[in-house]
Amino acid sequence: MVLSGVGLKVCTEALTVTADRAPHFIDITDQVLDVVAQSGVAQGFAVVYSRHTTAAIKINEHEPELLKDMEAMLGRIAPSDAAYFHNNFFVRTVNMEEEECPNGHSHCQHLLLNTSETVPVVNGALALGTYQRIFLLELDRPRERNVIIQVMGA
Repeated sequence: MVLSGVGLKVCTEALTVTADRAPHFIDITDQVLDVVAQSGVAQGFAVVYSRHTTAAIKINEHEPELLKDMEAMLGRIAPSDAAYFHNNFFVRTVNMEEEECPNGHSHCQHLLLNTSETVPVVNGALALGTYQRIFLLELDRPRERNVIIQVMGA
């Protein structure tokens, strides 16, 4: 959806991404580029936002060995097999879902990451560096995730 005002354009699109494991870096750069192109914004910015507390948005290099290193690092920081109060379903009563799974580790990992990234749009293109790519980072388990891409500018 594109809205235009006094010289201001706003384009908001929803993206559904499916992860097949966790942690998993999923490159969504091409989808963001498509939304920027459709927006008609020449100068402005794009915000890429995850609607989840266990899935982050990060900018980094898409190099397979580096991605393995970063996934392993997250496991060392907050291992899935560690003890988390959040995983004690006998005591915890808040924000419980029918198919709740023990995911304290993914919330703790997310605490160190971002829910969104903002990238300048310059001359109609994302101003990403040479090796920069935009990732949805699944921290919890295989599942569908929702990402909002909003492009604003003139």
